[in-house]
Amino acid sequence: MSTALSVNLNKIALLRNARGGREPDVLRAGAACLDAGAHGLTVHPRPDARHVRSDDVMALAALCLARGVEFNIEGNPLAPPRPGYPGLLALCQAAQPAQVTLVPDGDGQLTSDHGFDFLRDGDALRPLVAAFRDLGARVSVFVDVGDLHVQRAADCGAQRVELYTGPYADAHAAGDPRAALAAAAETARRAQAAGLAVNAGHDLNQANLPAFLAGVPQVREVSIGHALIGEALYEGLAATVGAYRRIVDLHG
Repeated sequence: MSTALSVNLNKIALLRNARGGREPDVLRAGAACLDAGAHGLTVHPRPDARHVRSDDVMALAALCLARGVEFNIEGNPLAPPRPGYPGLLALCQAAQPAQVTLVPDGDGQLTSDHGFDFLRDGDALRPLVAAFRDLGARVSVFVDVGDLHVQRAADCGAQRVELYTGPYADAHAAGDPRAALAAAAETARRAQAAGLAVNAGHDLNQANLPAFLAGVPQVREVSIGHALIGEALYEGLAATVGAYRRIVDLHG
């Protein structure tokens, strides 16, 4: 089974919100990604609505349902509701995604940059994971590469982990990713030994993705947004998604 490609549409929404109005259209971009071969779509609606909003989530959920593809909603289950954001659980109750990826981010973060601390957060996560699973969603949790307690994600009830690949991407850009790649592979094996499937995401791009998939065993899904949308500005969205499909089909 090859690795699935899920395209994160947050940056499309960020461009739209910078100007206001409807363009670029998030729903149209999602459809274009699926037409070009993406296996599914990802969004990360934050409470401050800096990019994708609740209305985007619902429109994309309907699109994925109509196309028969997976919809993945990321977010912090501990973030309280606020005007315009009903909370992650309520949003998922309405959208019914195939997968929910739990991420411990806060308003002050530009992007997700660390995984859960299972020794500290495990007790709080357990009932939340159960609530998302009760919706029929697969639950993945964001983890740091090198986390010696990654197996505790299974104790919380999660079915998958998503490896935070920012450090690997930095090491690859610096010219020597071997140690970072080995650490990612070891974390993946530790998770898999506990019965967890492995996803990956953050700063993956066409340059570093082949080596990552070749070096880390049985990656089930990669979620890619920032780099893919940036590359699409030069090459076009359909061509860029197609290029990523060829990578995951060959190396995943």
